[in-house]
Amino acid sequence: MTPRTTRVVAAAAAQLVLVGVAVWAPLSARLTGEEVRLRVAAVDPVDPGRGAYVDLSYPDLPGSSGTGDSVPVGEDERGTAYVPLTRQGAVWVGGEVLRRAPTGGTYLRCDDSGWRLRCGIESLWLPQDEAAAVTSAVQAGTAVATVRVDARGNAALVGVATG
Repeated sequence: MTPRTTRVVAAAAAQLVLVGVAVWAPLSARLTGEEVRLRVAAVDPVDPGRGAYVDLSYPDLPGSSGTGDSVPVGEDERGTAYVPLTRQGAVWVGGEVLRRAPTGGTYLRCDDSGWRLRCGIESLWLPQDEAAAVTSAVQAGTAVATVRVDARGNAALVGVATG
């Protein structure tokens, strides 16, 4: 193999590794995660759907709505946060935000560096024909998200039930 071919192969392999690293957390959650159901709400209740995109918040998770219920921490404490989940009936709710991963149970690994707690489950992309129904259910407060959460707190939004 020539040096040029070796460099091209190495560059292609490096790109494949980077793609794997980028998609590992949501892929791990989808493949190995436990399924939980969370109530959802719109971030902007006036216009949550733009085309086939809905930006979601979770009223049962602290600091996820961005409406002033932010997690009370100092600026030096912002970054990775963990939200333990407990089942309450048909849905799960979040507990107090922790700075260290819980030693057991189901929890979300999130980031609170911005204006709201982000756990990787805030964006929902839909086919055009489904967007209106989901947007209406989210506005009405009857939508429930199905989320898969793996053992390290990585989460993936699987879908939103509108009934």
